[in-house]
Amino acid sequence: MQVALVLGNAISTVKHRSLENVKLLVCQPLAADGRSRDGSPVIVADYMGAGAGEKVIITSDGAAVRELYGLENSPLRWTVMGLVDPSHNPTPPKSKKEAKR
Repeated sequence: MQVALVLGNAISTVKHRSLENVKLLVCQPLAADGRSRDGSPVIVADYMGAGAGEKVIITSDGAAVRELYGLENSPLRWTVMGLVDPSHNPTPPKSKKEAKR
């Protein structure tokens, strides 16, 4: 699992029937600091209701996702597994002064 930033929606005119009525997002995986980019953006299935600008937790474990949502023959790989609370700050303050803010 990895934290990612939702860049926006992906729209397709043709897709696998297992992905019909599934919202697709363009997400930028983030490094451990929660800010730096980690690779190229990916297309992610969203069953959680995330929106552009939000941080989400994504997984590339397609087999687990297919089992979780009952999708036997789906090409689904990436999906949103959770929404990151906006008040969550993965980077600790650098000084006591910053901690008081």
